[in-house]
Amino acid sequence: MQVSIPGPVANPLELDAALLQAVITAGLATVSGVLFRRYRKAYFGWWTAAWTLYVIRIGAIIAFLLTAERWLLFAHQVITGWTALALLWSAVVFSRGTRLKWPYLAVMLFPPLWSAIAVYSLQNFLLAALPMVVFLSFATLWSAFVFFDYQRRVRSSGALLLATAFLLWGLHHLDYPFLRAQGAWAPWGYYLDIVFELAVGAGLLLLVLDDLGRGVHALSALSGDLQRSGSGTDVLDALLHRPLTLGTVRGTALYLRSGEGYRLAGGAGAFFDSIDAALTPEAADTIDAAMSEGRPQEVAVEGGGYIAVLPILSATGPSGALLLAGQGRDPFAALDDDFLLALGQQVGAALDNADLSKRLEARRLDLERLSARVVEQHEEERRRISRELHDESAQVFSAVKMELAMLRDSPSNDTAARLDRVIGLVDSGIAGIRNVVNDLRPSLLDDLGLLPALRSLADRIEARSGLEITFDAPACVPPLSKEAELVLYRAMQEALTNVVRHAEATAVEVGLRVMTDEIVLTVWDDGRGLPAGTTAEQFQRAGHMGLTGMRERVHGLGGRMHAENIAGGGLRVEVVVPAASPEPRPSDG
Repeated sequence: MQVSIPGPVANPLELDAALLQAVITAGLATVSGVLFRRYRKAYFGWWTAAWTLYVIRIGAIIAFLLTAERWLLFAHQVITGWTALALLWSAVVFSRGTRLKWPYLAVMLFPPLWSAIAVYSLQNFLLAALPMVVFLSFATLWSAFVFFDYQRRVRSSGALLLATAFLLWGLHHLDYPFLRAQGAWAPWGYYLDIVFELAVGAGLLLLVLDDLGRGVHALSALSGDLQRSGSGTDVLDALLHRPLTLGTVRGTALYLRSGEGYRLAGGAGAFFDSIDAALTPEAADTIDAAMSEGRPQEVAVEGGGYIAVLPILSATGPSGALLLAGQGRDPFAALDDDFLLALGQQVGAALDNADLSKRLEARRLDLERLSARVVEQHEEERRRISRELHDESAQVFSAVKMELAMLRDSPSNDTAARLDRVIGLVDSGIAGIRNVVNDLRPSLLDDLGLLPALRSLADRIEARSGLEITFDAPACVPPLSKEAELVLYRAMQEALTNVVRHAEATAVEVGLRVMTDEIVLTVWDDGRGLPAGTTAEQFQRAGHMGLTGMRERVHGLGGRMHAENIAGGGLRVEVVVPAASPEPRPSDG
């Protein structure tokens, strides 16, 4: 059946209805444009383009009704096809996050080619209009399917309204060319289109409100979880599992900065079941962008998914990133960047607090062990002093008493020899008492200063133990407080005592260096060092509290201490204390 191109039909009611639909459609394009400018999401941009083309299509209808110019009918059919393509592409981008590729643009050639054939060669209105309207109806019904599927997954009232409106509107498109060709549906077809467009506009706004409500609720709950969480494990668990309550999120992962790269701190959900999940190049680039710009980022992935990256901000700057992976569209479509940045700062603060709590707990345990060890050492020191006074000084003075008694009871010619023995015993007793007193408080430190006291300590331990001790120090040191001098002395004493007791070493090198505003004491030996695979901290926590006591003394002055095994065997202990002034003080020794 041949249906010719109709002539001018200037029905005032139809023209008024078409003009009203054009205004409503322009308003819908404006709403979509505002949403695109506000949230920078591609599907809002494509909907803006689709509704703009729809306005131009209605303009072509009005102009054709007034003039019956054949080129206007051609333009109307071409724009109808392009509108259908824009609507279809908007739905695909919304549901799958698909990116535009140049080969896709070849489909845009179909509307002008077929319209040219139907309008200029066949001169058939039905053949010109039917394929384009069917295509427009198909795109509208496809949009309905997309929103029905989205509503099924996330239970969004906005998606339900959009799906219903697109479904009914798509069915309405199918009857339009037949009834229009018969002169029917004027102006009621336009009014139905207006109703459907108003429903679509309301659905878009409601969709944004749904996203806002759902996103704010989930992230506010996460904020509460972080505030209530105490340990690092609780914080990590809340951070990884709370975002899974968002509709499209299927997996989460937390990456923290580690040197020049990132390390996976944890993961949850279908996309990150394995804790050893490798960081894809796309995800790594997105993390780099989020960290450098300090803004949330999103990247589409193969198979119609996405990865949204939320930067984690600590007091010193970006420290990591929270990755959210899912299907279709990211869960932060309607959330402000400022809100997300504030959340990232809170997450960073929660992680910092959890790390601080962990370190404070370790510190508390160290202090408890140290306190117990101090009490134990006090008792050991009392027993040692008691033993030395009993075994040495008391025995010496007992012998003196016996010699004096014998000298009194049996005068003889060997009085001088006996008096010499008595003097020798008294000297031994005095030396023993001096050793005890010196161990309690080094008198040389008070009398002669730091360097002579350290040299004397090295000589005395070398004489007692048989170790070969080399002492290297400058001729003078900056002025130090009494507390700093005592800390350096005790640190060297503790380090050398540990070498004698545990290291099985033959030689020790002791060095004292003067830096700009610090004094560095280094003790290293050629012994067996710490057990393999054990750090100094682990060694301390195993009950070896000498290093801990040394560290506490040094930290109390604002200094630092470090102990580590050295290549070839042995242990190196370095103690750094601040100097009171850069001006040196001459050595007294």
